[in-house]
Amino acid sequence: MRTGIFMTSTTKTLAGMAGVALAGVALAAPVQAQYRQTISDNPAKCAAGAGPAVRVTVTGIKESKGTMRVQSYRGTQQDWLEKGKWINRIEAPARAGSMTFCMPVPAPGTYGIAVRHDINGNGKTDIFADGGAMSNNPSINIWNLGKPSYKKTAFKVGNGVESITIAMRYR
Repeated sequence: MRTGIFMTSTTKTLAGMAGVALAGVALAAPVQAQYRQTISDNPAKCAAGAGPAVRVTVTGIKESKGTMRVQSYRGTQQDWLEKGKWINRIEAPARAGSMTFCMPVPAPGTYGIAVRHDINGNGKTDIFADGGAMSNNPSINIWNLGKPSYKKTAFKVGNGVESITIAMRYR
C-alpha cells in the first residue's frame, strides 16, 4: 500500500463511490429548497422562448389598496394549499382591475396557483373583506371553505410559458 499523494485502486474506487453518494445528496437537496421562495415579478421570465413559467392574469381586483399575493403549488394532493408547501410567492401592491404576474416553476409538470388580495395589508385573511381565487376558477364557497380539490385547480406546464386567467372573488 502506498501512502502520501498516491492512491491505491481500492482507495480510488471508494473515493469514486463516495463522490457518487455525495452527488446524490447534492441533487436531493434542491428539491426541498424549492419550497417557500419569495420572488419578485419578472416579466422577462415569461418572454418568448422562456420557461417553464406561468403568465397569470388576475382579473376583477376590487380596489387599489392592500397587497396581491400569488403563490404556486405542485398540483398534487400532498402539496396543494398545504402550509409551507408553496413553491414561489410574488407579492405586489394591488391595482384595481387586472394585473399580470410571471410565475416561474421549477420544471415542466402539474401546478396550481392561489391568489389572495389582502385589502387592508395586515397579512391576515379577513374573510369579510379579502378576495381570493385559484387556477381554473373553481367554485369557492362556505361549504368547501375555499379549498377546492387539487384536481379542480391543477394544470400542466411544459417547457415554455403557459398563460392562465384567474378571476378574483370577494364576499
